[in-house]
Amino acid sequence: MTLSPALRSRTIALVGLPGVGKSSIGRRLAAALGLPFRDADEEIERAAGRSISEIFAERGEAEFREGERRVIARLLDDPPHVLATGGGAFMNAETRRLISEKATSIWLRADLEVLARRVARKNNRPLLRGDDPHKILVGLAEQRHPVYADADITIDSAEAPHSATVSAILDALEARVS
Repeated sequence: MTLSPALRSRTIALVGLPGVGKSSIGRRLAAALGLPFRDADEEIERAAGRSISEIFAERGEAEFREGERRVIARLLDDPPHVLATGGGAFMNAETRRLISEKATSIWLRADLEVLARRVARKNNRPLLRGDDPHKILVGLAEQRHPVYADADITIDSAEAPHSATVSAILDALEARVS
């Protein structure tokens, strides 16, 4: 598949619930496009010198979200890349505005049962600790799906190889620039 050079001219920001594959799909998408990959959570941890779980525990979610907003704003000033945002980043109106101005946003959407199975394998997500992950994801989906729907493109991330999701993203991006 020959990709339009226009696909490399703007940052692509992936948004969606925890476990949807923003980082793993983002890395593959970046490779397919020949763009750098940036993970907002990794950048936040690097800037803070501590893990996201530690930031949540020591500073609380509100302070974490403010740091997240600043890091994403800085990343959006960089040359085009694929950016995996944290699950709650797009909920911040200022972050959403910056993404809208400086990137193409893609909502990776997946079935909550699939997400619950994926997130149960890891214990590094502060919002999903201490309760039934499926129950928490249902609540997050109720809050976040209407906001995620503001993304430029929506892609369903099914239980299929990541390559299928990357192909769907590339097709949607090509359709958008043609």
